[in-house]
Amino acid sequence: MTAIYKRELRAYFNSMTGWIFIAALSVFIGIYFTAYNLLSGYTYFSYALSATLVVFMALVPVLTMRSLAEERHSKTDQLLLTSPASLTGVVLGKYFAMLTVLAVPVLLACLCPLIIRMNGTAHFKADYATLLIYFLLAAVEIAIGMLISALTESQVIAAVGTFCLLLVLYLWNGLISLLPTSAAGSLAGLLVVLVLVCLLLSALSGSWKLSGGVLVLGAAAIIALYSRDTGTFANLLPNALGNFSLLDAFNSFASDHVFDIPGLLLYLSLIALLVFLTVQVLQKRRWN
Repeated sequence: MTAIYKRELRAYFNSMTGWIFIAALSVFIGIYFTAYNLLSGYTYFSYALSATLVVFMALVPVLTMRSLAEERHSKTDQLLLTSPASLTGVVLGKYFAMLTVLAVPVLLACLCPLIIRMNGTAHFKADYATLLIYFLLAAVEIAIGMLISALTESQVIAAVGTFCLLLVLYLWNGLISLLPTSAAGSLAGLLVVLVLVCLLLSALSGSWKLSGGVLVLGAAAIIALYSRDTGTFANLLPNALGNFSLLDAFNSFASDHVFDIPGLLLYLSLIALLVFLTVQVLQKRRWN
C-alpha cells in the first residue's frame, strides 16, 4: 500500500491535477472567507465553508477520474491485478493519496478561524468541528468518484458520472420531497430500490442466482410487511432515504453548531462501504 500511495501522490504533484485541485479549492475558500468573515463580519467560519460545497461537484471529478480508469485504459491495471499486493492495499493507497491532496487546502483553511480571532470573536470548537466534517464529506465524494472510475476505462465517463451522481446527492432533499408519501407509493419505491440493489449485487458478484434469490426474498418480505400493517408504509420511503442526506449531516455542524455523531458515523460508514465496493469491482476483474 505504501508504494502505491507514494506513486499516486507523486503522480498528482508531478502533473497539474493535484495543484489545480489545491489552488482552486483554496481560492474559493479564500473568496468566501473574505466575503463572509472579513467583509460582512460573520464570526463563524463554517458559513464560508458551506458556500464552497458546490465547488466539489467540479473539483472531485477532476481529482478522481484518473485514479483507476487510467490504469484500465493503459492496461497497467493488469500489473496491479496480478501483483502479490492485496487489492485492498492498492485501493487504499490510491484513496489515501487523494485524501492527502484534499488535506492540503483543508489544513490551509485551519488558519482562517485564527485570523477571525485576531479581528474579534471566534468560535474555535464549532469551526474546527465543521472543518472535520467538511473533510469527511469531501472524502465521501472522493470515494464515490474512485468507485465510478473503477467501473470504466474512460476518464471522461468517470468524470461525467461522478459529477452527475454528486449533483443528485446535492439535490437529494429536493428530490426526496417529490417522492410519493402514500403507503402504496412507498411500497412501489422500496421495490424499485430493491431491484437496483440486486442489480448492483449482480454486477459485483457476477451471480444472477444470488441476486435473484435476494430479490425474491426481499420482495416477499416487503410485501408481507405491507400486507400486515399498511399504515406503517406511509411516508416510509421519504423518511428512509432522508436518513442518507449528506448535506443534513454537514449542516448540523455548520449551521446548527451541533457535533452530530450519527452524521459523522454516516460519513465514515459510507467511506468504508464505497472503498469495499471498489475493491470488489477490482476483485471481480481479477478473477475474470
